[in-house]
Amino acid sequence: MIGDVPAMDRIFITDLLLRAVIGLSDEERREPQDILINVSLLVDLRAAGVSDCIEDTVDYRALKRRVIALVETSTFHLAEALAERIAALCLDDPRVQQARVRVEKPGALRFARNVGVEVTRERG
Repeated sequence: MIGDVPAMDRIFITDLLLRAVIGLSDEERREPQDILINVSLLVDLRAAGVSDCIEDTVDYRALKRRVIALVETSTFHLAEALAERIAALCLDDPRVQQARVRVEKPGALRFARNVGVEVTRERG
């Protein structure tokens, strides 16, 4: 704790490669396509660091399963909407103070390796 500000640490999930129906064109609406998801959570990890108990932290394996379930059953038109929903899902855990979510569509733009969006949402 620095003054009245609690220390914040990060939990991250990097390069989660999933498939989803996402996009505006008829082709994008017919077939699932690869999407890459990155999540970074601002969380105070001190209690878990001391106790070594999963109950004192955000269970990132459970979070990953929830993200997969959301993404693989979604039919969003915009990556922005998917990123927003994933961020809201992350903030369901009251320990998460901030969620940064990046959703990328590799190969979606000709001549570009990747295109995507990143949103940052905070509790309250």
